[in-house]
Amino acid sequence: MPIKYTNHLDIYISYALFFLFQICFIIQLYYLLVIQRKFSVFKPNKNLETNYSQPVSVIICARNEAENLKNYLPFILEQNHPNFEVIVVNDCSYDNSEDVLKDFAIKYKHLKVVKIEEHPRFKTAKKFAATLGIKAAIHDIILFTDADCKPGSENWINRITAHYQNDKTEIVLGYSPYIKGKGFLNRLIRYETYQTALNYFAYSLNAMPYMGVGRNLSYKKSLFFKNKGFASHMHIPSGDDDLFVNQNANAHNTEIEFSEDSQVWSEPKTTWKSYWKQKSRHLGAGKAYKNQDRKNLGLQFGSAIGFYALLVLCLFFRIEPLLIAIIFLIRFVVQIYVFYQPFIKLRNKDLIWWFIILDPFYYIYLTSLGITGVFRKKTAWK
Repeated sequence: MPIKYTNHLDIYISYALFFLFQICFIIQLYYLLVIQRKFSVFKPNKNLETNYSQPVSVIICARNEAENLKNYLPFILEQNHPNFEVIVVNDCSYDNSEDVLKDFAIKYKHLKVVKIEEHPRFKTAKKFAATLGIKAAIHDIILFTDADCKPGSENWINRITAHYQNDKTEIVLGYSPYIKGKGFLNRLIRYETYQTALNYFAYSLNAMPYMGVGRNLSYKKSLFFKNKGFASHMHIPSGDDDLFVNQNANAHNTEIEFSEDSQVWSEPKTTWKSYWKQKSRHLGAGKAYKNQDRKNLGLQFGSAIGFYALLVLCLFFRIEPLLIAIIFLIRFVVQIYVFYQPFIKLRNKDLIWWFIILDPFYYIYLTSLGITGVFRKKTAWK
């Protein structure tokens, strides 16, 4: 039964908690039904010509990735596209990456290798490697992926670059899911990747593109040099993908592509420590987003955290438990309604059965990362 109040202060605190809970609920409904639903109901352009033949430069930055290059580089080199080159930037590798790339270069004449030597006084970041790769590219359309990534089909390049048929297009945001495995960590990683993609696709469709993921990202070389590349955020170790998109994407020059043929798959981390390290590196770039993007994402994320935190507090203090339960159920039903189609589109339909557990854990995990990030030192990209 509801708690019995002993004084006016208890009543005021209870009303305040319940009021804040409702505010968070309303904000969450806005982001679900106005922002994210845009992707849920989005229908791709079926008339897009997918045999687009404009030349492309694929760039891969690799540091000590010999085994991954052996396993996955052929899937990129053997793409069904009439005119493309593949540039691998061998960034200070001390494994046998150089020998692996030499063997590939003999067989594949459209492979170009850019080698970076270790400097005794400083470590190079991924942005430096990416910049050298872009400078080495002979084509204006650039397509990025990583050494541990495998395209979903031989038409990956075709699907991504088809969007450049529109002369205004300068950036194409792709999707890179993780391979399904066993255990809760695998589900959490795939859910976090799903949530990230849902958000940046949805915001882009709402004329507010703010990020992309470098495992599957394309933009024009001319755009890169016109806006001075990574110069404004070269001091930040991460952000070669999302910060560049954040500073250069707009409502008119950005397209999204998530068809099965265009997706690029990779193996997720298998330990909590390695996943924590990976996410810690990625979160550092968010501080440099545009002010409006930080406000939008902060309100979206903060209202979700507030919703769960206030839900627990209200239930603990038995503040209107029936109403709290009804509000929670309404949000849950709306989430399922909005998320169901994206779960299918983004190849994670199995996660819908884990959604009620994964969603709160996802926000708790990222909050913990954000708190520890205040005390974290800068980290290298590899």
